Amino acid sequence: MKKILIFLILFIILFVSSGQTYEEQSLIPALEKYLPSEPFKGVLSHLEIPYWGTHVSIEERGYHKFIEFLLRKGAHVLMFGLIALAVLNLLPKPKVWLAFIIALAIALMDEFHQSLTGGRTPAIQDVLLDAFGALLFLSIWLLWNTGKRKTKEQ
Repeated sequence: MKKILIFLILFIILFVSSGQTYEEQSLIPALEKYLPSEPFKGVLSHLEIPYWGTHVSIEERGYHKFIEFLLRKGAHVLMFGLIALAVLNLLPKPKVWLAFIIALAIALMDEFHQSLTGGRTPAIQDVLLDAFGALLFLSIWLLWNTGKRKTKEQ
């Protein structure tokens, strides 16, 4: 029951967040409040991230919007990594490939759901980030469990 509850909580968080407009989700006011001195701006100003045919940078967007971009894209990786692990945990016999495919299907459904929300645009780049997060977390799980088994065998 606990495994299902964890998955449902993650799924509900995902569903609610993809159903919100950008304005409802905006982190800019909080970032302006809590990071008024723009920490690490000098270091971060050297970053330029290719995304959707543009380059996202502090110069292009401004400090707080750039930080928000990093946080939003990091949230994709984290959320889908956790979803993939929750799915893996629900499977009777853990199959990493199946957990990855299910997480990817959820990512596609999430982008479709987002397309129904005003002011939001579905993006294949976000699905790729979601897939990366799922693959990253599942790979870490696989390495961890392989290491635990080898330790037990010794």
